[in-house]
Amino acid sequence: MKLAIVTAYPPSKVTLNEYAFHLVKHFRQKETITEIVLLTDKTEGTKDITFTEEGCKITVKECWAFNSYANIINVTKAINSTQPDAVLFNLQFMKFGDKKIAAALGLMLPLVCKLKKIPNVVLLHNILEEVDLGSAGFTSNKFMQKVYGFIGTSLTKLILQADTVAVTMQKYVTILEEKYNAKNVQLIPHGTFEVTEEQPTYSIPEGPLQVMTFGKFGTYKKVEGMIEAVEMVRASTGLDLEVVIAGTDNPNVPGYLAKVQEDYKHVPKVRFTGYVEEHEVPTLFNECAVTVFPYTSTTGSSGVLHQAGSYGKAVVMPDLGDLALLVKDEGYQGEFFEPTSVESLARAIEAIVTNESYRIALGKANYKAATAYPMSKITEMYLNAFSTIINSKKSTPNVDVITA
Repeated sequence: MKLAIVTAYPPSKVTLNEYAFHLVKHFRQKETITEIVLLTDKTEGTKDITFTEEGCKITVKECWAFNSYANIINVTKAINSTQPDAVLFNLQFMKFGDKKIAAALGLMLPLVCKLKKIPNVVLLHNILEEVDLGSAGFTSNKFMQKVYGFIGTSLTKLILQADTVAVTMQKYVTILEEKYNAKNVQLIPHGTFEVTEEQPTYSIPEGPLQVMTFGKFGTYKKVEGMIEAVEMVRASTGLDLEVVIAGTDNPNVPGYLAKVQEDYKHVPKVRFTGYVEEHEVPTLFNECAVTVFPYTSTTGSSGVLHQAGSYGKAVVMPDLGDLALLVKDEGYQGEFFEPTSVESLARAIEAIVTNESYRIALGKANYKAATAYPMSKITEMYLNAFSTIINSKKSTPNVDVITA
């Protein structure tokens, strides 16, 4: 199979680029895949397709740009020229832009593939029905939230024109089936990026205990409360703790972390790493004592939680939304806190950093949960989905509906 993947891809900073990297890494090792065609956004640096494992050929075509109205034409041209056997879309609603028209035009591409009778699957990482638009940085205006809701419903109907829509949580399947009467939705879990062949040692380096968070911050992920909570734990326990804030600003809130760094410059041992390169991720997790999720809402299955599990880490999570569901559905364990309470967050962190056996027990439970769905298994589930679609189309010839 010659598989095309429409996605952002490193060194792109557009959302979901890291997820695409790990999809490609494991797809290329599948015997049934003869070539992967990456239909990616345009970046200044070259795409990271250097892998140590044996695998199939990878072709890169940079054919779209964030907020470009021409994406639907340019990606269609790329599909026409490369002639893939199947197309996978790695999507969320603002994948092609944060401007409404640009975003909507890009999300029409699965319909284009369906009209051309090219087997296609959309991996949809979130649904707007489960996004708090205010907390996620879209809008706090009630009227505009209704407008976004209408637009979101319309875009969801567009996406559901795909042959198959894969979502990462059972709750999303239920909502799409009940609200949209969808018959083509399939649960395929998020998966764990890297699962080490050897189990983690659960040991941590000498020196300060690192309390780490990882992500894009400023909307529903805010770090002020975490810094203040760690200060409280220091005061109550006398422990040597370091706050590690790994990642960058959310694109909707530029300058957020710089302001936090200035506002809390009086607090000792607060480290801002900036953007974390892929090769730096293992060290980031291996050295931390606990991974904290300082979220006020959630927008989908958490890649960071799966990463923390793969490195055998104890986690501190807000008791809300999709994170709570993941614990129930996939077997992750952690210490929970009330999202609006710094005191509750401090108690949760303290429960882990003061009890090594508890920290290790949580890490072991999360490692077990993470290893249940390695990316090798997830990519196999996508190949099975494509196989089902291809078998159903065998009697129908291809028709070029859009030529661009």
